[in-house]
Amino acid sequence: MDPLLTSALLAVAAFAAGVLNAIAGGGSFLTFPALVFTGVPPIVANATSALAVSPGYLGSTLGFREELRALPARRLKLEMLISAAGGVAGALLLLVTPSHLFTGIVPWLLLFATALFAAGPWIARHAGGATTGDARWRHPALLAVAIYGGYFNGGLGILLMALYTVAGETRLNTVNALKNLNSLVLSWLSVAAFVAAGAIAWKEGLLMMVAATAGGFAGARWSRQLPVRWVRAGVIAIGLAMTAAFFARG
Repeated sequence: MDPLLTSALLAVAAFAAGVLNAIAGGGSFLTFPALVFTGVPPIVANATSALAVSPGYLGSTLGFREELRALPARRLKLEMLISAAGGVAGALLLLVTPSHLFTGIVPWLLLFATALFAAGPWIARHAGGATTGDARWRHPALLAVAIYGGYFNGGLGILLMALYTVAGETRLNTVNALKNLNSLVLSWLSVAAFVAAGAIAWKEGLLMMVAATAGGFAGARWSRQLPVRWVRAGVIAIGLAMTAAFFARG
């Protein structure tokens, strides 16, 4: 593929991913496949995709700083530590996964992430309040979700929201605040592991970081005008199309 065309494709995909993440999530359905289809090996593409969308987590976390200040500092530190450990563990697991094995499970990961995204509203409506916010299983579950997020980012936010909702947290803004904080920590730590391992395609990654950040700013403004249900339907359609494409690739 022509280098100029490749750069344009990656920039457009990353910009659109930034817009999607600002409105409804699901940006990794664009960044990861775009990298693979332009010739980046799947494991490197997954690591580079995580780098591309990582700046957006900081802005999202800062947007909920009031909710985070209202929570006990000891709880936040413990959950950040768990998320950091899980993010690094997931990244290391990805790095030791044979390339052919990861290529084989990518369609299933995309299908799982798409199904999770589609089920997100149902989970939010039906999963809450069964236990207390201090459920003992919350920390092991958080570690498992963080490992998944470090390994493959798709659907991470929905998993975190489901975890806190099932654990009894009824305040939506607090759920979002914890989701964004833990996503920020595990994402940045997993990216740091990818960088240390030399698993980042820097030329593509830096271009996509800039484009995704610009898309995030645009999406924040467009979110007031675009019906979220339309955006969600578009994300699901993209996820299914990408899943089918990866299955077709074998």
